Amino acid sequence: MSDVTTDTAALTGGHVPLERARAENFPVALRILPRITRRHLFALYRYARFVDDLGDEPIAGVTAADRTAMLDAFEAEVHRLYDGQRVRHPVLCALAPTVEACRLPAGPLLRLIEANRVDQVVTRYATVEELVRYCSLSADPVGELVLHVFGQADPARVVLSDRVCTALQVVEHLQDIAEDHRRGRVYLPAADLDRFGVRDTDLAAATANSALRAVVRFEAGRAKAWLDAGAPLLTALHGWARVAVGGYLAGGYATLKALRRSGYDPLPGPPRPRRRDIAASWLAAMVRSTG
Repeated sequence: MSDVTTDTAALTGGHVPLERARAENFPVALRILPRITRRHLFALYRYARFVDDLGDEPIAGVTAADRTAMLDAFEAEVHRLYDGQRVRHPVLCALAPTVEACRLPAGPLLRLIEANRVDQVVTRYATVEELVRYCSLSADPVGELVLHVFGQADPARVVLSDRVCTALQVVEHLQDIAEDHRRGRVYLPAADLDRFGVRDTDLAAATANSALRAVVRFEAGRAKAWLDAGAPLLTALHGWARVAVGGYLAGGYATLKALRRSGYDPLPGPPRPRRRDIAASWLAAMVRSTG
């Protein structure tokens, strides 16, 4: 078996890109949460970000087979963590206290690794059902793990969380259509592209034509419906969990607003939500959940 510490260091320089982590719109950095909670959530984020970089970060000379081997080696290290053995990778060393304190199950962590294995062999999705199944590996586990951090991960809440996380993943895909296409990946379902008459060359253009704008608008509407369906999660939560998950929802709604403001054209650059829109969405969500 390859050495996971050596192999992953070859890809990332031996550390998670924390500057990138801080720059991204990730609600776990909210300063109003208790310090220990932020520490647990950031450890989860470092894990998810690192696994995603193993599967996706552009590095010259690194093949899909190389990435799969590194993902396999990292998964073996996760198993060692849960078997009570000593782990060496800094991401898992940082995560270990969270695993113990919050009783994190291994399943969601392993599904995030599997999602990145899928990325090595699947670059397009024929239907929305196929895309949702992928999101059950790439996005939904994060929400489940967050619920475990707050000790509120019962089955009914996880179902609602899955709806929210799938929606947020789709919204992110809509933001990143151009970048994903440059990497040879298309997360817009082929059936929808065909329905609206979008050609592959349209995804490589400098700006979106009317057909692509129409499909982005359609996918955004579906994502909003999923967010709405998952929003009752807030009333099922209490304490800091409600505050944190409200931040996730607010970020999703504000990003949908940014897409709308761009005319549903993400090709010149990912539409970014404005802070005031996130704050307004967050406040509205908190009022609805306590009303």
